[in-house]
Amino acid sequence: MGRYQYLILMGICVAVTLPLELVLGVRVWRRPKRLLLALCPVVVLFSIWDVVAIARHHWTYSRLYTTGWDLPGHLPVEEVVFFVVIPVCGLLTFEVVRRILDDR
Repeated sequence: MGRYQYLILMGICVAVTLPLELVLGVRVWRRPKRLLLALCPVVVLFSIWDVVAIARHHWTYSRLYTTGWDLPGHLPVEEVVFFVVIPVCGLLTFEVVRRILDDR
């Protein structure tokens, strides 16, 4: 996996939860405005947090497991992908649980 490991893991997360949208029709991806409103604070705040932490040398990202493609502030592109993918997976899971409980 090497330098694509982080992106591959994010792809697996999407692959595991995407069927929840397609099969159960929970409509997370089909409501782009609502999804963006949920994601924007997460992506913006955590990206700023990471850039500050990187600048202060509180943490780093291994070049062994990332592509080396950095955004401003030395933020790996994989980290922003993480800030999008994981909340979307969480929303998909939440909506499925809510649908199951509502159908009772």
